[in-house]
This record gives sequence, structure tokens and C-alpha cells, in this order.
Amino acid sequence: MMRMNIIVTFIFLSWPTNLAISVSHNGKRYVEDACSVTHYRDLCIHSLASFSNTAKRNPCKWARAGVSVTISDAKRVAQYLIRVKKQGHMRGKNRVALSDCIECIQDSLDNLHRSLGVLRKLSGRTFDAQMSDVTTWTSASLTDEETCLDGFKGQKGNQIRILQSQVQNVTYITSNALALVAKLASTGAGSINSP
Repeated sequence: MMRMNIIVTFIFLSWPTNLAISVSHNGKRYVEDACSVTHYRDLCIHSLASFSNTAKRNPCKWARAGVSVTISDAKRVAQYLIRVKKQGHMRGKNRVALSDCIECIQDSLDNLHRSLGVLRKLSGRTFDAQMSDVTTWTSASLTDEETCLDGFKGQKGNQIRILQSQVQNVTYITSNALALVAKLASTGAGSINSP
């Protein structure tokens, strides 16, 4: 009897742990499946893993998550660029490039916010037109970010390298969001309410 109680207790205590491992394994599979269409897969998995339990296999939710994460990162970079400008260490051509870069990132954010707004209210009747707009705006965001980087081409210095790294990372995340948007567009209006 004592041995039976020990076995039952052991099974009971290990059951929730095994369940948690199973759930997290499924969540990992969801994000890996979603990110399979992206160019920067590891970054996608890392940045979107927390959405696994809600997005599951829904391309609409993954596209929204991708754009949301991109907005957060672009905001962080915009704040960083504004701080760098206020410090006043950049002079001449680099200062002009920095001002242009800030404007480009702000334009990128505007386009990303437009995209997220449409992704939140997709409709079966206007799905194709809506997705055309979202694809255009997300693509324009990526172009804005790349334009920012172009202004610093060939420039040297530690601060320039850090700035380029920050903006480059946003381009990777935006590229991933664009891939998730393209996947949603290709799956069609039926994916709006899929589980």
C-alpha cells in the first residue's frame, strides 16, 4: 500500500511538469512554423516566441504580432537616435544624416502604425485591397529604414557603428514582419478567423 501511494504521488507530482513541457513544446513549434517564411528566422523566433500561445497557427495573428514587435523596436531606435542628436557629438555630414535618419524612422513608424490598424480590422470582403495596402506600407517602412542606413555609408567611428547596428536590427525585424504579412496575404481571407 505504501509503495502504491509513493507511485501515485510521483505520477501526480510529475504530471503538471510533463504537461507544461508539452505546452511549451507546442508553443515552440507554432513560432518555428510561423517564422519559417522569414529571412532572419532565429531573430523572428526570439522576438515572437511570447505570442505562441495566442497566435498558434493563425497567420493573421502572427502578422499582427510581427508588426507590433517591429513598432516597439522602431520606437526604441527612434528614441535612441533623438538622444544621440541631443548629445550634439555628431557634426557636419553625420549630423545631417542623423536628422534624415530620424525622419526616416518616423516615416517608418507611421507606415507600421497604418499597417497594424488595418490588420486589426481585416474584412473578408475587402481583404485583398487591405492586404495590398499593408504590404505596401510595411515594405515602405523597410525602405525608410534602409534609406536611414544609406546616409551613414562609408562613415567611421564607434558611435556610427552602434547607430548602424541599432537601425540594421530594425530592418531585420521589419523584413520578418513583411514576410509574415506576405504569408497572410497569400493564405487569403479565410485565414482571418482561423484558430
